[in-house]
Amino acid sequence: MSTSPRFPGFDGLMTLSRREGVDIRPTLLRVLTDLYVQAGAHSSDEERQFVELASRLIDQVDDATRAAVRARLAIYPGAPVSILEQLGLRPARPDAPAPLARDIPATSPAVSTEALDTQPRTQSTLAMQPKDAAEIHDMFFRANGRERAAILHNLGETPLKPSPRVPEARALRAIETLEMAAFASDVESFTIELGESLILPARVAAQVVDDPGGEPLACAVRALAMPSAVFQRILLFLKPEMGASVQTVYRLSRLYDNLSERSALIMLAAWRGSVMATNRAKHRPAHYDDERQRARAASTPARPEVQPGAAAVARTGTDGSRR
Repeated sequence: MSTSPRFPGFDGLMTLSRREGVDIRPTLLRVLTDLYVQAGAHSSDEERQFVELASRLIDQVDDATRAAVRARLAIYPGAPVSILEQLGLRPARPDAPAPLARDIPATSPAVSTEALDTQPRTQSTLAMQPKDAAEIHDMFFRANGRERAAILHNLGETPLKPSPRVPEARALRAIETLEMAAFASDVESFTIELGESLILPARVAAQVVDDPGGEPLACAVRALAMPSAVFQRILLFLKPEMGASVQTVYRLSRLYDNLSERSALIMLAAWRGSVMATNRAKHRPAHYDDERQRARAASTPARPEVQPGAAAVARTGTDGSRR
């Protein structure tokens, strides 16, 4: 089968994987997935070839490789449905109507409490590396509204480890402060309080609050377990341009009601981890031969045509004759 130009070098990898004693299948699946998610869109032929290759490899690799591929495709809006189902993920349907919330029973059975206790242990198995966190952060802020909804929907199904919950007392104080700042349309105080309560640097907190779409703000306050009614009031009063749009308020309110706390906390972990990746990129470690490399790069001063002492000096006697 011919491979797509987006996947160069796979013919050689497939030939190598058939050799006896060489198992290149885990590496092949990881590389294939990384190349696939780098593009925002794919043609039908590219998607077909990816499905044909990946579907055969998924059942032939180890659990760690499957988990890594599952985490990558779970946050990619254009992942093929058949591959998501093979990995045990539910495909996101942003165009589907939002389901109505069911009535909360007066008393919760004991079984549900046990399920809540065991669920994080089975799902939260992969700690997010700074590079992966930065990729999720950038992908989320580059996406449009529908793609962001799909990313947040799929984050809850990934094995990525979320950030710890904000302590209840701290979250309640933050919610009250944020609501008062929103009533006063004090965006600056709102941003400062949000960053401090979620332990986010000022740059990321400002990016969350200033985003015109509003999805990052919904995700941030969901991490504080803010009641839906309070979030709707914040949407109405914090920014006049957002509160004046009934469609925007309704869209974000529906997104917030369907957003799980786990998805919000995983996104919070990605925001925090992206800061670590940025700081590492700014500070390049010094090596032992840095001075030597700088000395080589420096321009060498031009040498004089005649070096001192290179030519014999003519001497003259007292009578003026040369010797």
